[in-house]
Amino acid sequence: MKSVIHHIIKKALFAKYLFIIITLLANIGTINAQSGYNIGQTVSDFQLKNIDGRMLSLSDNRNVKGYIVVFTCNHCPFSKAYDSRVVDLNNKFASKGYPVIAINPNDPNAYEEDSFANMRLTAPSKGFTFPYLQDETQEVTKAFGATRTPSCFVLRKEGDRFTVQYIGAIDDNSQDASAVNKKFVEDAVNNLLSGRPVMVNNTKAVGCAIKWKSF
Repeated sequence: MKSVIHHIIKKALFAKYLFIIITLLANIGTINAQSGYNIGQTVSDFQLKNIDGRMLSLSDNRNVKGYIVVFTCNHCPFSKAYDSRVVDLNNKFASKGYPVIAINPNDPNAYEEDSFANMRLTAPSKGFTFPYLQDETQEVTKAFGATRTPSCFVLRKEGDRFTVQYIGAIDDNSQDASAVNKKFVEDAVNNLLSGRPVMVNNTKAVGCAIKWKSF
């Protein structure tokens, strides 16, 4: 009888501790998902390597009014679906003071297609005329809080600072550009250019999960 009771107690304790562990892991996931910049926060400047070999920073271009920062990559089908739309954003807004900066956040060991060498090869075929940077350490990606490709951040220059004005998806249709109803990034930049606050400043990015390095 004692052995039966002892067995029941052990099972109850195991279930209790398993529940605690699962809850902690879930909370960690929530914390990670919520980390990164929020609307209105100042972005720390960074230096990342462009496909031409140069190190680039936000502060390099003193004439900008802000940036459209897009976390994207080579292999993700969602990123591929948005490549031409990212090019269109740069064509439309670079001359107005909001150029695109693309950043590849992925660990190339997960997908060889996302290697720096392949970034250099594919950027011309994608029509990228803007910087395409590699976040080799993934520290910039973590600072922004990006979790998927593509993810967008619209930054506004305020003096010597850049503040976050929009976070999320490029638009509301990841599959069909011709069926887009709401152009979130375009609307955000147009609001800023008109001196108005961004009406929709946070949406959910839809795409491939960023491939983090395992240490």
